[in-house]
Amino acid sequence: MLKNHNNQFVAAAALAMLLFVQLGVETRSLDLVGLKGTVTNGTRPEPTAVVWLEVPEAAPHPQQTKVMHQRNLTFTPHVLAIQTGTTVDFPNEDSVFHNVFSFKEGKPFDLGIYPVGATKRVTFKVSGVTRLFCNIHPGMSAYIVAVDSPYYSAVNDDGRFTIAAVPPGTYKYHAWKPGRDIMNGTVNVQQGATLNVTWK
Repeated sequence: MLKNHNNQFVAAAALAMLLFVQLGVETRSLDLVGLKGTVTNGTRPEPTAVVWLEVPEAAPHPQQTKVMHQRNLTFTPHVLAIQTGTTVDFPNEDSVFHNVFSFKEGKPFDLGIYPVGATKRVTFKVSGVTRLFCNIHPGMSAYIVAVDSPYYSAVNDDGRFTIAAVPPGTYKYHAWKPGRDIMNGTVNVQQGATLNVTWK
């Protein structure tokens, strides 16, 4: 009888602990908010910007893979935002050979000439802006922006962005666009908060 009572007590305690942990996870999940905003260049939407939050103690996200397409003699997207540690695939989805390379800033590399249907990949371990070119087609160019933060977003064609699942709090933010200095500031992230960035 005593043994059965002890077993029931242990089972009840384990169930209570499980519910407590689950409730804690759900509560933390509910606390996360999305930060929405706009980026403009003067009065016009800026479709080539990247915005990120500075979070020195944030746990890194699991390693990810993203894709920079080569199609119709064009890199797509024109600006790809990633977290440091991300691997980027460069599939040749065109009807011709390509040779993707980068030099100077960011991560220098040269993937060499490769045919239709082939894919090569590069891992970006350091933050910075990498400008892409094709050694065969001089009209092709794009950017990969690697940031040391899990909270980032490239903007869409309307100059809008959303940084998802951010713990509420006050953060330093940074915004980048080609050919301009990085914009820096502070934002208080809470439910319903917005961030509007303007280069003048």
